[in-house]
Amino acid sequence: MSSDEFDLSEPELTSDAILVLDDPRFTPESVALVTGAASGIGRATAVALAKNDLTVVGADIDEDGLAETADLAEEVGATGVIHGAPTDLTDETEVESAVEAAAKEGDLRYVANIAGMQHIASIPNFPTETYDLLCDLMLRAPFLTAKYAMGHIRATEDSTGAIANMSSIHGHYATQDKPAYITAKHGLNGLTRAIAAEGEGTLRGFSISAGYVVTPLMVDQIEDTARERGITEQEVVEDVMLGQARTKEMMTPAEVANLFVFGFSSHAKHLNGGDLLFDGGYTTTYE
Repeated sequence: MSSDEFDLSEPELTSDAILVLDDPRFTPESVALVTGAASGIGRATAVALAKNDLTVVGADIDEDGLAETADLAEEVGATGVIHGAPTDLTDETEVESAVEAAAKEGDLRYVANIAGMQHIASIPNFPTETYDLLCDLMLRAPFLTAKYAMGHIRATEDSTGAIANMSSIHGHYATQDKPAYITAKHGLNGLTRAIAAEGEGTLRGFSISAGYVVTPLMVDQIEDTARERGITEQEVVEDVMLGQARTKEMMTPAEVANLFVFGFSSHAKHLNGGDLLFDGGYTTTYE
């Protein structure tokens, strides 16, 4: 298997790659809040939801990236509008403000907690401040969006909506040198179930667990993983990232975004407290 088989450049997001569904709540009056909307999976999800006629508020610390996301939505012919809400997701006051900004745009029904980061180091060498930052961004912030959004979702005419959390194969099992990421993703699965438990059936909680997705976050960790494990970057891709998978192909941001589209739709009304595991067989098969 040659490393030439793997194109690690983030694929262009096109209209044809986006799942568009006919759903009675997918209208400009319905609002989706998407965190991490300035790049990667968050950007693709914001664009995909706008393509499905929703009004989208993107929360991210990268203001320029949010503007680029809004431009991309126009390029793919999205009928919904994306509003950028520059937000430090580690600041509770700013998270609350982002939720309120979304609620002002219409009926806040959907929240996609996608913002994330990564740091590669063993537990003894892992900086405590970095551990805290990862958990603040990927576990505390989703709790806060739920805390402030649930009342707005319940206040819609039919009290119907969903809060979706971007989990990972690392929310199902652990690998070495990612202790903060693994801790946050396992906790996020618990938060998802807590949302479902309190949602009274119409306010759903669900998570999405993907394998390795071609994003800047994923590409950036290849060199760090190679250094930490003492292997080549090619071995990281072939053995660590895809070695255990049965589908020898990384997911694209659009493919993950489409899972959010489906999960928010009425087609997924029984997806409540559950996890959409799309990992090419990574976590469920072994040799």
